[in-house]
Amino acid sequence: MDTKNNMSTLPKALFCWSGGKDSSYCLHKVLSEKQFDVVYLMTTVNDAFKRISMHGVREELLDKQIESIGIPAIKVRIKDGTHAEYEELMRDTLLRVKAEGVTHVIFGDIFLEDLRSYREENLKKVDLLGVFPLWKMDTKALIQDFIAKQFKTITCCINDGYLEESWVGKEIDTDFVNELPAFVDPCGENGEYHTFCYDGPVFKTPITFTVGEKIYKPLEYQFDDDVCKSPIKTKGFWYCDLISV
Repeated sequence: MDTKNNMSTLPKALFCWSGGKDSSYCLHKVLSEKQFDVVYLMTTVNDAFKRISMHGVREELLDKQIESIGIPAIKVRIKDGTHAEYEELMRDTLLRVKAEGVTHVIFGDIFLEDLRSYREENLKKVDLLGVFPLWKMDTKALIQDFIAKQFKTITCCINDGYLEESWVGKEIDTDFVNELPAFVDPCGENGEYHTFCYDGPVFKTPITFTVGEKIYKPLEYQFDDDVCKSPIKTKGFWYCDLISV
């Protein structure tokens, strides 16, 4: 079979790439099932700091991932950091890829209903369809399969409302999963932790890096306990600086 010609007959898709484990696992699943022709990996980057938004991973490590995967990148560069700016940039990006024949946008979300609804509403505005290959998968089974498929990943950001400083910079393996507190989702789907994936079946070669210093960043705004009744009290995030080698 002519793989290239076969891919050209598939619906063209933009894949939302965060650089973490869910993105890596989801992309591997999508490519293996051959239902879409993934033409771009899209990542939101903080333009001032040259780091992946939220995850805090350096842009040069993102570049290494993209090169190893072999799919072109689209970087949405956030400057002001406002919600309005984000939505405008995303709309412009989606319209651009739509003009190139993209019909679907793929996300690695698992069970956050509000987030999925938000994504789908924004896609409706530009007449694109959202795809969620990991939707409603059991997160414990997912992380176990992730490890079994020999993906390699490290925590790069920790929410201090769920986990202590010692959890940042940890390799995700069976021991990691077994030692997680019971109230923490195995995949960190509630934002408990974020990761950087550096090896696995979706990569042609491993991403090389060293682990740098740990940095704590408190939230700019603390919620009033009388207003916010959530048992999770996030005061800030621990980041582990990963340095390209």
